[in-house]
Amino acid sequence: MGKISRDTPLAEITLRRYEKPTMNDRDLVRKFCLSLGLLQPGDSRDVVVDVLQVLLHAKQRREELHSEEVKNLVMDHRKEKQLPMLGVASSNIRRQLKRLKDLHLIETNANLYRISEWNNVTEIFEEKIHNFLLQSVISRVKDYVEKIDQEFSVVKEEEEEESTGNQKNLFETPVKED
Repeated sequence: MGKISRDTPLAEITLRRYEKPTMNDRDLVRKFCLSLGLLQPGDSRDVVVDVLQVLLHAKQRREELHSEEVKNLVMDHRKEKQLPMLGVASSNIRRQLKRLKDLHLIETNANLYRISEWNNVTEIFEEKIHNFLLQSVISRVKDYVEKIDQEFSVVKEEEEEESTGNQKNLFETPVKED
């Protein structure tokens, strides 16, 4: 049986560049989530913003939170900001926590969530995203670029004449002779 190719990425990151941050509070966290691809532009389901913001506030108190606590705090936060209760189901909160964990922004310890090692987001971004994830993705993309250059390089005229000899050019349009 032949090898089945998988298009499942080993690592994935989306980065977007926005204007310099001049906003604060929820809008600031929202732009950060948009910048990291955690949120799509124009997406109304932005509960990941509230999940991250709740965990950032918990970091200030050095508090670890269970997913249900995160859910309850997110609901309180959305109610306070008069936002619709979209995406606040427990299963979706756990999904958003996993997405944040996959980017190494948060970690778990005995089913309790916190900002990774209580670090500043700057340190987490530098260590985990910039130096580790981004570099490994860029390195692999470079491997593909080099392989493409090898595969599709321009053949020198002499080598082309020698190698093609009497072979047909597959890209040449055949001419009908009457």
